[in-house]
Amino acid sequence: MKAAVLRDGGALAIEDVPEPAGDVVDVHAAGINFADVLIRRSLYPQMPELPYVLGGEVAGEIDGRRVAAFVEGGFAERAALKWSIDLPEHATFPQGAGFLTTYLTAYIPYAQRTYTDSVLVHAGSGGVGTAAIQLGKVEGATVYATASTDEKRAFALKAGADEVFAYDEIDDLRVDLVIDPVGGDVFTRSLPLLNPLGAIAAIGFAGGLWQDPSVQWLVGRNASVMGVYLGRLMKHEPELVHRYAEELLALWRDGEIEPVVGATFPLDRVDEALSSIEQRTHMGKVVLEP
Repeated sequence: MKAAVLRDGGALAIEDVPEPAGDVVDVHAAGINFADVLIRRSLYPQMPELPYVLGGEVAGEIDGRRVAAFVEGGFAERAALKWSIDLPEHATFPQGAGFLTTYLTAYIPYAQRTYTDSVLVHAGSGGVGTAAIQLGKVEGATVYATASTDEKRAFALKAGADEVFAYDEIDDLRVDLVIDPVGGDVFTRSLPLLNPLGAIAAIGFAGGLWQDPSVQWLVGRNASVMGVYLGRLMKHEPELVHRYAEELLALWRDGEIEPVVGATFPLDRVDEALSSIEQRTHMGKVVLEP
């Protein structure tokens, strides 16, 4: 079967590889996540042994069932199954490939709070960003979003944000929750925006590593920082992650959320697909279709 194989130096090539062992998903679409970019750049905290087939999230078929699934080696025609959920009848495979990671990541900060009246979603035009916007509206919150260009801000508005801003326009906002996939200076500048008992969810560092806030500052402002690392949570609290996935699936079936796919690429354009995320030119979820 064909797969996108990562080798030393970040080189990717479409190669013939052995069939996966165990339970197997016939892959119709594979979601690309920032973790795939980090692995390719040798920056992921738990680097796999090379050569390696990227991709941990797919949508496809198992014995005729249409599923969204976590897998090993998803940038391929078939992948080894970790666990799966059935797709709603109306869902497309690209939407399924953009569901689990983005929505679970965005959902965790909301699930840990008793209420959220207002939320600021950074990178609101991205996969996690559009998911977080939709979930904020499900919560009944006023949702603000940031994005770097007029086109991306319009995309975030279309996803459901109440108001959108450039990153240099947020200093006067005050919110209960910040969802931040950007990190770096954006994270630091977002801390003073928190209302008392507010929280900032540190999800990613596409814009650079975090500058740690002092405990004294957090105590003085009645604020908190929440780290979100889905992979570790799945390892240590799998039942909780499964429950969250079922709750999200119910929202999708009821039409309250809808995964936003911004671009699809064939497998042999995997370099281009990864570059769109690394260079932050994409909007919505980026998906491969093997």
